[in-house]
Amino acid sequence: MSAISSDPPTDGASTRTAELEARLVQLEAETSARIKHAELKVEALRAGMVDLDGLKLINLDQVEMDASGVIKEAASVMRELRRNKPWLFGGDNSSSPITPPAAQPPRPRFAPAMSEPEWRTARAELLRGR
Repeated sequence: MSAISSDPPTDGASTRTAELEARLVQLEAETSARIKHAELKVEALRAGMVDLDGLKLINLDQVEMDASGVIKEAASVMRELRRNKPWLFGGDNSSSPITPPAAQPPRPRFAPAMSEPEWRTARAELLRGR
């Protein structure tokens, strides 16, 4: 039977441990960035962002996240982005406050409802189209 040794780790093991710790730090940073991006994406959709590529303009290092993975002040980040880059958002800014009429297909006019000059013009257009 071999006894478990309590000798200090060899140089190869300490190097491997340092590599794994560095990889863990890298994975934590990537995961944090993905969570921030997902949370900002949800908030952007709520704010009416039309082009989600606009999220690339946000510096994720300046966005703070609490322990549960929720971004602090996400709504204020979107308000600031909307103020600085309004073309990324749809809706509110229209040059005309009047809504356009609903699109309807043109209704055909029947001969009994036309006057004689209208009927002659419509008949001539119809015959020209043959």
